[in-house]
Amino acid sequence: MSAFDLSGKVAVVTGGNGGIGLGMALGLAEAGCAIAIWGRNAEKNARAVKELRAKGARAEAIACDVSDQKSVDAAMAKTLDAFSRVDGCFANAGVGGGGRRSFIERPLEEWRQLLATNLDGAFLTLQAAARHMVERTGKGDAGGRLVVTSSIASIFGTARNEHYAASKAALNALTRALAVELARYGITANAILPGWIKSEMTEGVMANDKFVGAVMPRIPMRRFGTPADFAGIAVYLMSSSSAYHTGDLFMIDGGYALF
Repeated sequence: MSAFDLSGKVAVVTGGNGGIGLGMALGLAEAGCAIAIWGRNAEKNARAVKELRAKGARAEAIACDVSDQKSVDAAMAKTLDAFSRVDGCFANAGVGGGGRRSFIERPLEEWRQLLATNLDGAFLTLQAAARHMVERTGKGDAGGRLVVTSSIASIFGTARNEHYAASKAALNALTRALAVELARYGITANAILPGWIKSEMTEGVMANDKFVGAVMPRIPMRRFGTPADFAGIAVYLMSSSSAYHTGDLFMIDGGYALF
C-alpha cells in the first residue's frame, strides 16, 4: 500500500472544517498527509484542526473567504510559509442553493452571490494552487493534484436550484479544461460529484420525511452518504496511483445517478 502513503505531502482543503471537506481531510491525514484547512468560521477551523492532529497529522487552519481574491492570495502565502509547498488542492468550499425560490423569481444578486463562492471561489483557489505548482515545475519539482467538489446536480435538471446546478456544471468544464492545459506540468485535475450526503448543508432536507420518502427509493445503496465516504477517493486522487488519471468526474452517490 506504499502507493497510498502520503507522508511528506501537503494538501489544501477549502471548506475543510466540516462536512465532505472534513471527511476528505481526515482520510488524507490518516494516510500521512499534512493539511491546511481554509475556512471562514474560526471555531469550526479550530475543531477541525484538533481532530486532524488527533490522527497524528500536521494540520493548520487559515482564515479564508474563497470568493475574495486578496483573501485567497493571503491564505496561499500563509500556507506556503507554514508548509513550504502544496502538493494537492481540494477546492471544496461551497454553499447550497436552498431550492426555495423559482427561477423566474431569482434576483440577480442571489445568482451572483452563489456563483461568487461556488465558481469564482474555486477558480481563485485553483489558480493560486496551479501557479505554485507550475513554478515548482520550473525548479525541477513537477506534479500536483487539483480536485474540485462538484455535485450530481450538475448533470440533472434541478428545479429551483438552477444557480447551484449551473455553478457545479461550470466546475465540471473547468476541471476538464485544467486537465488538458496543466498535464504538461504533471498536474492532474479531477472532480468529485457527491450525491445526497448527510452534512450541515443538507440537514434541513434530511429531516423532511416527504423528501426522504421520495429520494431514498432512488438510491440503490439505500442510505444517504456521509463525509467519511469521501476519505478514500481523496487519498487516491492525492496519491501517486492517480498520476495518469485526469479529467474525470467521480460520482460518489450510492448509485443514485444510475437508477
